[in-house]
This record gives sequence, C-alpha cells and structure tokens, in this order.
Amino acid sequence: MKLLLQLQSLRSSWSSRLFYRLFHKDDVARTLLNLSKFEAINRCEQEVPEYFNFASDVLDKWTQLEKDGERPSTPAFWWINGMGSEVKWSFEELGFLSKKVANILSGPCGLQRVDRVVLILPRIPEWWLVNVACMRTGIVFLTGTTQLTAKDILYRLQASKAKGIITTDSLAPVVDSVASHCQSLKTKVILSEGRRDGWLNFKELFEAAPADHNCVKTKSQEPMTVFFTSGTTGSPKMAEHSHCSFGLGFAICGRDWLDLTPSDVMWNISDTGWVKAAIGCIFAPWLRGTCTFIHGMPQFEPKAILNTLSEYPVTTMCCAPTAYRMLVQHDLTSYKFKSLRHCLTGGEPLNPEVMFQWKNQTGLDIYEGYGQTEVGIISTNQKGMKIKPGSMGQPTPPYNVQIIDEHCDILPAGKEGNIAIKINSKRPFCFFLRYLDNPEKTAATQRGNFYITGDRGLMDEDGYLWFVGRSDDVIISSGYRIGPFEVESALIEHPAVVESAVVSSPDPIRGEVVKAFVVLSPSFVSHDPEKLTLELQQHVKKLTAPYKYPRKMEFVQQLPKTVTGKIRRNELRKKEWGRD
Repeated sequence: MKLLLQLQSLRSSWSSRLFYRLFHKDDVARTLLNLSKFEAINRCEQEVPEYFNFASDVLDKWTQLEKDGERPSTPAFWWINGMGSEVKWSFEELGFLSKKVANILSGPCGLQRVDRVVLILPRIPEWWLVNVACMRTGIVFLTGTTQLTAKDILYRLQASKAKGIITTDSLAPVVDSVASHCQSLKTKVILSEGRRDGWLNFKELFEAAPADHNCVKTKSQEPMTVFFTSGTTGSPKMAEHSHCSFGLGFAICGRDWLDLTPSDVMWNISDTGWVKAAIGCIFAPWLRGTCTFIHGMPQFEPKAILNTLSEYPVTTMCCAPTAYRMLVQHDLTSYKFKSLRHCLTGGEPLNPEVMFQWKNQTGLDIYEGYGQTEVGIISTNQKGMKIKPGSMGQPTPPYNVQIIDEHCDILPAGKEGNIAIKINSKRPFCFFLRYLDNPEKTAATQRGNFYITGDRGLMDEDGYLWFVGRSDDVIISSGYRIGPFEVESALIEHPAVVESAVVSSPDPIRGEVVKAFVVLSPSFVSHDPEKLTLELQQHVKKLTAPYKYPRKMEFVQQLPKTVTGKIRRNELRKKEWGRD
C-alpha cells in the first residue's frame, strides 16, 4: 500500500472551453473510444464486435486521450480511507500499475487465460488493479465480500473450481482451514506486510514485476467474470458474464441513468463482493471517462458518508436503499453537499417515504434503477423523466420488458404478473452466458420467448414498472395477493419505524396472513408494544387496502440481510412456517 500511496502522476489542466468542445460536442473522445458505436450496440442497431477487451478497448484509449491533452484533469481513480491516506491515479497510472499486476498473475502465480481466481478484498486500491489485470490476461475473476465465512469460501472455491485466491492476512487463516478440500486451488496470494507459509506475498511480487504487458485479444463472448447471486433462497448461483456483456453493456446506462461525463466524480457505495461494485465502480464510470471515488471504510457509517459528501467534490452518488434509510435518520440540513448533483439507488426497491425525506432535506431527487446480477440494468429513472415515487422507472435499452402471465401472454397496464424480458432470435449480448455447471437452472430462466426475472410487478399506462416482490415473497391471504414491499413502504412512513420486513405467516382460517418484523426508532423502543402494534396496524390500513395490514407484528433489533444489503425474507418466512 505504501508503494501505491507514493506513486504520483504529472497532470495537465484543461480550460472549460476545451472541455466543452471535446466532450459536449461528441468529437475526439467519442471518435477514439467508439462511444457512439457502443451506444448503438446497446440499442441493438449494430452487431457486437468479434473481439473486445475493456482494458485495451476502453481504459487504454482513455490513457491515450490523457497523453494527447484531451481529457479533463480529474483522476480516473480516487481513494481515501478517512484517516488521511489518499490515492489518486490517472488512466495512465491505472494502466501502468495494472500491467504490473497482470505480470504477477501470469508469472509467479502461474495462472493462465480462462483460469478462475477468487478475489476477496475490502475497498482498497489493489481490488481495482486485480480486476483490470484479470481483463488484461483473460483470467476469469470472481469477487467475494470480506464478510464471507469459512463455509462460504469453501463453497465458492469448490463450486467455481478456482485455481487461485487473492485475499488479506485477516482471511488467510480462514482460507487455510478449508484449502485442503479444494483440489483445484493451486495459488494463494496474500496482501500483507509479512510472509505466510504457502502464500505468495503481493507486495513483494508487485515491486519486482515488470510494467510491460501486452493485453490478450479476447473474444467478445469469452468469459470474463463470474458473480455469485445474492442467495436469498438457497445457495448462490454462479452467473458467468462475457467481456462484452459488462464491458459494453453499460454505455447507455452510464450516459442516461448515471448521467456521467469525464468531469464527474462518482461514488458508488458498494461492497466489493457485489455486482453493483463492478457496475458502478468500474464499467459504467470508466466507459464515460468518469473518476471513480472510493472511501475505504470497513463498514457503513452514516456520519462518515455525510462528512465525505461535504468535504469532497463528489458529483454523483449511488447507494442501496438500506443506506438511504439510515442516512435520512440524521439531520441532513446540517450538511452542505457543495458538488453533489445526482443521487441513485438500486439493488432493492426504495420506499417512497425515504425518497421524500431525502428530497425535502437535500433538494435532490433519487433516481432508482432496477436490475439483476444475470442481466444488468433492466429499467431506470433518468434525468428529464418524471419520477413516480415507488416506481422503478422505464425499461432501458436493449431490453423489451413486459409483464406476462404464466402462459407468457402480455398483461394489460395495471395488471400484476411476472416481470420478463422479451427475447427475439437470440439473447441480448449483455445477458449472462450461463449458470456455471447448472444447465437446468440456466434453461429455467427462459419460458417461451421470454427471460423470467423471478420478480412480480406491474406496468402502468405510461410504461413505468412497479415492483411487487419476488415470486416466492408474494403473500396469498383469503384469496388476496399481497406484495410485501407495499406494506413495508406504508410502515416506514410512521415515525416509529426505521425498517421492516413483511412475510407470510400460517393462519388456520386464511391459510396465511401478513406478518411484519419491525425495527423501531430509538425514541419508540420503550413504548407499549401492544399499543404500538395497534397504532401501526391502523396506520397501514389508512395508506393501503385494509386487507393488506399486518395481522401479526414482531419488534426486532435488526433484520437478516445478504452481504449486499437485501433483506433475507426467506429466513423470516422459514421461521414463521417452522422450516428452520
């Protein structure tokens, strides 16, 4: 880390007039990077090229623009740790450093093209270097959160048949405890100041590695990365993506939803083990030449977030709804966000009340997007669109999204059904390639001419999508279908509720009823639980159809969540139905 902190670059400055001419007139940068072509591919107006590699076809082109004086002086990567340490890299430096790491992977590590390597690192600069280095070498990378247990790591190593793992000294003992059960694992790399038996030391390798490296010529449909799904029901599946699906697939997303330019500084607050980190910290911003900003805090700290937004020129922020729910518990009016202009969210639905609170205190809208690990971003709210609080926005290219019934018939506006993506003669290029070693699951995602997302929703007359719940989350009580999200959104409008999760609970008369698990605001913890339950039930009845109110309620200190922040309703549902 010390070596990385000492690296500096010579940075040029550009006048605002030159910046406007270059980047708002769509000339030099768009021509050199083929951004117009990338966007045309996203709209299915052009074919995907036979060969594509994000490192050589995007990142190295931005390096050339920097050398030619045709990119603003904002860094490509900007990392802080909140304790005074800081790293800033230009695209040229990113290229130089990632080439050294590429030589480590293909040299001392002995990894070859299409080999798989598991990467479990916190928010430190080396995570980005290894990601890019894997692209340069054609090595397939699989990221994981540092919160993984020994059982989790064992599952990932065995299921992926990974030949290498890169992690920190804190997780190395955990890896060693399961490594003997992983026959494919040949190489272990540790980020540590000291040495460990059986491990290669990243720092020593980095200092000795040469910086000359020729990027491999990868085919567009060649595997690039594998993401483990969130696993809200059962073990995580392994969604394999190609070089073009992520490398090209976020050209329009970065332009229209994220609204990024090369002068922006984007902070995507995501764990490195989540697909959202790849989308919002690598592919979408760097396709647009935008600076990726990172705070290396080990866990989410609302005050640290708010202070950082006040102190640094972050223009664009994306974080999970859970994070916004925590942030609005603070007095936002006491902070001044001088540069922040665009706020985004995704990963799970955002409650309208949270959106209202954020808007009232900051003056900024939150633009929600909806997507999946397997297919990327499906629909978004974009600048210039009317925001309908609670809606996931409108479908984004190249996807034709429809609401269908069990027979694959398209349903009329306002009718609840399965959220599905129309597949024509072939799957969209930004789809995942497959679930590794699981052809049955891969085949099950397609029904007729549709990809089935597994989510329930509806589309209004204006073409906006509205989320109801996962197919297995929907509650059927006395014949009524009840989506948990609507009840949760009603509950959070009450000042006593910080967060809630709604699931089905067995009932001898109705079959199943709505039960709410509620996390209370500190000022309401001492209230009489019976009276508060009645108050919350009446509150929900006023905001939704009366049959949707939670007939059962339990106050809890916290809700079970995946490492990506999604509520694990399946755990609560199993508890209710005695399926532990």
